[in-house]
Amino acid sequence: MPEAYDVIIVGGGHNGLVAAAYLAADGVRTLVLERRQILGGACVTEEVFPGFRFSSLSYISALLRPAVIRDLQLERRGFELLPCDPAVVVPFEDGQSLALWDDAERTRAEISKFSTRDADAYEEMQEQFARIGRFLAQMVDRTPPSPSLHRPADAWYALRLAGGFRGLDRGDRDTLIQLMTASVQDFLDERFETDAVKATLAASAAIGMAAGPRTSGTAFVMLHYAVGGGESSWGFVRGGMGSITQAMAEVCRERGVELRTGAEIVEIRSQNGRVRGVTLASGEQIDAPVVVSNADPKRTFLSLVDSAQIDPDYLRGIKSFRMTGTSAKVNLALSDLPEFTCRPGTPSDAHMGTTEIACSLENLEDGWDACKRGRIAERPCSELVFPTARDATLAPAGKHILSASVQYVPYELADGDWDARREELGDRVIDTIATYAPNIRDVILHRQVLTPLDLEREYGLTNGNKYHGDVTLAQMFVMRPVMGWARYRTPIDGLYLCGAGAHPGPGVMGAAGRNAAGEILRDRLWKKR
Repeated sequence: MPEAYDVIIVGGGHNGLVAAAYLAADGVRTLVLERRQILGGACVTEEVFPGFRFSSLSYISALLRPAVIRDLQLERRGFELLPCDPAVVVPFEDGQSLALWDDAERTRAEISKFSTRDADAYEEMQEQFARIGRFLAQMVDRTPPSPSLHRPADAWYALRLAGGFRGLDRGDRDTLIQLMTASVQDFLDERFETDAVKATLAASAAIGMAAGPRTSGTAFVMLHYAVGGGESSWGFVRGGMGSITQAMAEVCRERGVELRTGAEIVEIRSQNGRVRGVTLASGEQIDAPVVVSNADPKRTFLSLVDSAQIDPDYLRGIKSFRMTGTSAKVNLALSDLPEFTCRPGTPSDAHMGTTEIACSLENLEDGWDACKRGRIAERPCSELVFPTARDATLAPAGKHILSASVQYVPYELADGDWDARREELGDRVIDTIATYAPNIRDVILHRQVLTPLDLEREYGLTNGNKYHGDVTLAQMFVMRPVMGWARYRTPIDGLYLCGAGAHPGPGVMGAAGRNAAGEILRDRLWKKR
């Protein structure tokens, strides 16, 4: 009996849906299987409390690739971006604050309150990041070359990258190398003189990192977010982040993809080095000549695949792949917006984009010290968003939501466990917010605390790592997830990766799904010859 499907995709996150949409456009019979009852993976909108809908994990659209928006016609299917302006506000304990606006002159005025020299340096850095980002953006939408460069196409790609690097002026080349190797603190100390500006720029670089700002290589995260090169827009999504994946799911259905939720996969079956299909928790077996995993690399190869079928060197690389969970979420349903001392009024500038709290370089380093010792930081650094200040549809009339992405939260606690100490984390986050918005406790109606362990249990993120693997130079491009295996294929014939554990890494980009689909289609065409 012929197989009902050409391709099975494990996991209905955004990359899995993107891959399915591109494959189906080429006539590939595709099935997407999602363990949860909702599609979207970590890019979802969920009604956590009656009438209050949260972007449970991912919360800002910053890197979604223009090609994906265009090819899937997402805007025609309801995707609407609500720009963040200011993009970030950082309140300080002395009542001052700093905001970064879309308007360069307005940002210059903000920074000049602290230092005109830093205002000049910020403009120079932004211009430099834009140039470097344009150079690197070409890598995002393409499959990395094989490190051996044994194929003419790989050699040509490497030559193009080398030519692009040489095309940067010497200052940009030096900065690029520094970004790939230096610590966040060293990079910022060299360019800025005020702690306020350094804290503003360091906070966003720290989110999701398993290292402190003084750790060599942490400046790389600043580079990762510069890769958009001005092509990707930054903002809230009307209806929450789940509107992105619901639009993608609509495309999939229109193109004939079968989407199944509540379908937990317990095994990716293979035999003699060749994938055969999947087995569900229900016992159902589904065969297909190609399986594409949108799960993280460790979950894929250490939980779903028989280790006897995996090349030992590759398996060793997967076991060594670093996935250190350091993030948590605190979602609050509010009767009103809290008022920030530094920006009075509701709504104010502090509610219109992201607000970084407790983000001094010293406190970030203290938070990392606590995290690596299995402790909860006294004053957790958090990135706050108030989506209802832009989109009233996410809460009942007159009510609001707040989502706090909390940094430097250990996956394993030195004392006790997360089931017993979950609310302690929530208390510390709210106490820290109250330093800047004293009335926060008065407006909280409900709260949800998601620890790194919850991210693993509920969303299938190994160790609670929302990035499917640490974002370090040693784990990106041709080295993600294993040196020599960055082209979405794996040592098991017919098994591919398409998630954030593959190139180009984390963020709601869709690039990994798009690139993986392209490689699958190339392989199918080759096998038909």
